[in-house]
Amino acid sequence: MWPSDPDDFESLVVPPENSSRDDAWFFIKLHGGFLCVSEQGVPRPVTGDELRWMDLEASFEHYLGEHRGRSIYVMQAAGAAPEGYAVAGLRDWLGRVEQSVFYLAGRAHQIIDWHNEHQYCGRCGTAMIDHPRDRARQCPSCDLINYPKLAPSIIVLITRGEQMLLARNANWPTNMFSTLAGFVEPGESIEQTVHREVLEEVGLRVGNLRYFGSQSWPFPNSLMLGFHAQYQSGEISCQDEEIAEARWFDVNDLPNVPPRSAISRWLIDEFIDQVNSAS
Repeated sequence: MWPSDPDDFESLVVPPENSSRDDAWFFIKLHGGFLCVSEQGVPRPVTGDELRWMDLEASFEHYLGEHRGRSIYVMQAAGAAPEGYAVAGLRDWLGRVEQSVFYLAGRAHQIIDWHNEHQYCGRCGTAMIDHPRDRARQCPSCDLINYPKLAPSIIVLITRGEQMLLARNANWPTNMFSTLAGFVEPGESIEQTVHREVLEEVGLRVGNLRYFGSQSWPFPNSLMLGFHAQYQSGEISCQDEEIAEARWFDVNDLPNVPPRSAISRWLIDEFIDQVNSAS
């Protein structure tokens, strides 16, 4: 399942003059997640019309842009969920809403975290304010500007013939496996990160790296860059306290793997398609 068409969403900082708040979606962050209402088991954000009668105290809001012509806002507030509404954590949205809506929720989550982490200037300690034009927080005293930060990371499926290497994180349940992943370090290229992470996590050397695609992963603020890579040499040696186990799996005998909404699954499914089309 690939991300939605880029035309689905237009990122904006200032609402257009003709935009309506009544039918806008508000991702309202309360303690524990976003306020939502369920429609046939699928969560959706609160509309501006619904927000009007809710007893919530907003601390700040940001306009995010337009999704299919609908204005999108994010708000942090204090108060209790009204009757008929619930509070759902970001992972509760994953796999239950269409991909473009999950990306909106992820964007909203990251903007809230960024705003809360930049209340005061890191250089002089002055209270920060919103930049008038950009998605940024600005210091009115020393003019330091902080933009939302992303943490680039790699995610890679290693293959050997018709087999793929999958690993289980030390914190995951038994029989839950996925591809390898890791964060880019300062000074590294993306390709160097792939080689380093694979060697560190499972002790293997790989080659023939092929970029596959990317996914915004707001847990908390990653941009995951996906690769396929071919095994070259080495014996599996799992990194202590990080990887519980790693094994080669045949495409017809896989363990539990991530859902179709995750880029790790896209990498797995793409390789399965390649094997099946070649046979």
